[in-house]
Amino acid sequence: MQNQKEKYFLLYLKTGGGHFAPASSIAHYLSSAHGSTVEPVLVDGIVNANSVARYILEDGYRLLQARSKLCYEFLYATNKFSLIRHCNAAISSFFMKPYLKKRIDEERPAKIVIFHFFLIAPVLDILKELRYDIPVITVVTDPFTAHPLWFQREQERYIVFSERLKEDCVQKRKIPASKLRVFPFILDKQFSAPLSSAEITKVKQKFGFAPEKKVVLIIGGGDGIPHGKSILRHLLHASLDVEIAIVCGKNKELHAGALELQRHYPSLKVFAFVDFVYELLNSSDIVITKCGASTITEILIMKKVPIINDYLWEQELGNMEFVRDNELGIFERNIAKLPSIIQELVSDEARYQRYIKNIEKMNVRSGTEEVGEFLREME
Repeated sequence: MQNQKEKYFLLYLKTGGGHFAPASSIAHYLSSAHGSTVEPVLVDGIVNANSVARYILEDGYRLLQARSKLCYEFLYATNKFSLIRHCNAAISSFFMKPYLKKRIDEERPAKIVIFHFFLIAPVLDILKELRYDIPVITVVTDPFTAHPLWFQREQERYIVFSERLKEDCVQKRKIPASKLRVFPFILDKQFSAPLSSAEITKVKQKFGFAPEKKVVLIIGGGDGIPHGKSILRHLLHASLDVEIAIVCGKNKELHAGALELQRHYPSLKVFAFVDFVYELLNSSDIVITKCGASTITEILIMKKVPIINDYLWEQELGNMEFVRDNELGIFERNIAKLPSIIQELVSDEARYQRYIKNIEKMNVRSGTEEVGEFLREME
């Protein structure tokens, strides 16, 4: 008789791709590498809650990031106060706990991996109530400057994605170093390495890019990049000798505005929500972006030069500082200055190559396999 597979619960919330994407990547790795002994189960922690709670936690969180950054940053700052932090955790736990308790009690997973801070309190409380001794670990998806709600329970174990954050946890939050493991950032398998030069040439041809010109890609998260139309307008009006493409994601307003500009600039490539970001990044040379952890890591692994135009304080501050302080790319908030920065990178090949060499020296890589193997060995 064959041994039953061990279930690993990978818990996430759809408050942005930054939580679901690493959970999904780990699930795919475990299935492909250890599918005979491990059954990874992706669990949306709020799927069974009422519609109002789901809207607030999913759409509200995402829309604040995309359309009201100051409000999001204010709410982020309030979580530095212990009382507010615990209240927010308790309210979210109230809506998620019944569904999670039912799943955990019925399926008795061998291990639980948490990919969102709002899931920490309900999971630990459920295990205490049920008296189940199930190993739990939290994957902190903010690589350098983490949301305060990640560190709400003293007994928790963590996977973090930088020595900087580990040191912050030990020094400022007094978390024992033994409870922290550092790995490279988790990415989808396809982002493990860039395409070859020959393959990139074919991809450029596929998208209609002139092979002799540098390609500037404008890309944010699922909701596009903030002020995307303004960025696009400045670049197009500057008549740069480059190919320009923009990914608008689910932002219909940005997509409509980009298509309007395309009527006057036919060479502009406009994309809505796409599933071929890997190919677009490979075909680009310079990427204008905001500072999401996944996007920045993908850009660097593909060995492209990022120009960061925006970031969320304080959650994405460390991402920006990592790029800027290590001279892996450029940070510039002023949209009007972007054309001149691109012109310098295009006309001064030596300067462009300095960034590329710095990126290569940093040796950024995906940690999906390492994290997956660690989870199998975790007790």
